[in-house]
This record gives sequence, C-alpha cells and structure tokens, in this order.
Amino acid sequence: MWRMLNSGTVALVTGAARGIGAAVTRAFVDAGATVAALDVDAVAATERVLPLATDVSDSGAVERAVAEAEQQLGPISVGVSVAGVLRPGTVCDTSDEDWAATFAVNTSGVFHVLRELGRRMARRGAGSLVVVGSNAAGVPRANMAAYAASKAATTMLARCLGLELAGSGVRCNVVSPGSTDTEMQHRLWTDDNGPERVIAGDLASFRVGIPLGRIADPADVADAVLFLASDRARHITMQNLYVDGGATLRA
Repeated sequence: MWRMLNSGTVALVTGAARGIGAAVTRAFVDAGATVAALDVDAVAATERVLPLATDVSDSGAVERAVAEAEQQLGPISVGVSVAGVLRPGTVCDTSDEDWAATFAVNTSGVFHVLRELGRRMARRGAGSLVVVGSNAAGVPRANMAAYAASKAATTMLARCLGLELAGSGVRCNVVSPGSTDTEMQHRLWTDDNGPERVIAGDLASFRVGIPLGRIADPADVADAVLFLASDRARHITMQNLYVDGGATLRA
C-alpha cells in the first residue's frame, strides 16, 4: 500500500495546541511522522511530538524554533501553518490594534514560517508547505473584514511562494476551511442554536448555509492537509482546496 507519508517524515505544525492545528498534529503522527508542534500555548509532549513554545508573529522566534526542531528531529520536509486569530468587527469599528494583531499572526506569522521553511527546503530540493486559510478569503463576510483580508493576503502569499519554489521541487498549497467545530467557531455563537444557524445560513447577513448540512470536524480539515502534504499530491502546487461543505458555492 502507498503510505500517505514517507517513513521518517519530519513535519512542523503551527497553532498545534488546539482545534485544527491539534487535529493536523494527530493526523501526521498517526501517519508515521514526527512533529515539531509550535504554539504560543503549551502543547503536550508525547511520542513523536516535540512541543516548541513559539509566537509566530516574532520572526526571530520562528527562526529559532525551526533551527531547534531540525537540530533535534532532522530536516523538516513538511510545514503546515495553522496558527490564526479572529477578532470580529465591522470595518468602521475595527481598532488599529485589532487590525494589526490579526495581520501579525494570520499574515506576517505565516510569512515568517513559510520564508524560513522555504529557504531550507529550497536548498534541499524538496518539501511540501500547506497553509490553512479560510473560505472567508474569497467571499465577503460582515463583521469579519480583518480576518477575511488577512486570510486573502495569506492565500496569495502561499500561491506566489509555490510559483517561486516550484523549480526547486517544493510545493505550496492552501486548505480553506469553512465553519469548523473549534473554540474560534464557538466564540461566534450567542446561544445553543449556533450550529443550526450556521448550517441554515442567514439571509439578513447575506450568508449562505452549508449544503452538506454539517459543520466540519477539525479532522476533516486535517485529512485534506495530510493529502496535500503527501506524495499523493506530488503534482499539485499553488492550489486552494475548500473544505467547507459547499458553503461558498465555490464563489
């Protein structure tokens, strides 16, 4: 059987403490990889998981974490950037601080990770990079301008990097989830009917529902990331895979 990951794969995952990042970490470990798990919050050290406390908005911290990961685990062949923040608000009500904080993690943080890993992978002539973006990057959303704009910028960053590194044998792709059962999603709900409203959609806020009739589990996103990171996607780069149950109607 064709293994999803090669034996001895070393992966780096940001935002690994919870939600999608934790699911990606589990999926990679289950597939046989060793994972450097980066997060500003504590990540439990387990077999084949090296926790590294890292603020991705700090480029120096990212450089040090990547260097430590490679020193302890070996060359990183897969990098997954999941770390992200959401500060809801209309454009007119968004503060300078909220705007800057959103871009510091969602865009600059991804840039720091992709740049550091991209440099190393390009020298070795191989590697796979995956960015977890959002379907909000492609469809306007009320009260989510900073988040959507940061994810849109990150999506194009990843595609440009994929073009630049293709000749070096390094691939770079994006997975764009929709509503997913995470703490970030739960904070948007005001009562116990939050899941039903998300699935049904809201005409008043110009938001369609989810055609498949369910909110994604973090594992659904992790499976897509694992595929794109693996050799089964060896001829796929610069692509954006939506994992949102059809919620954007692929607009």
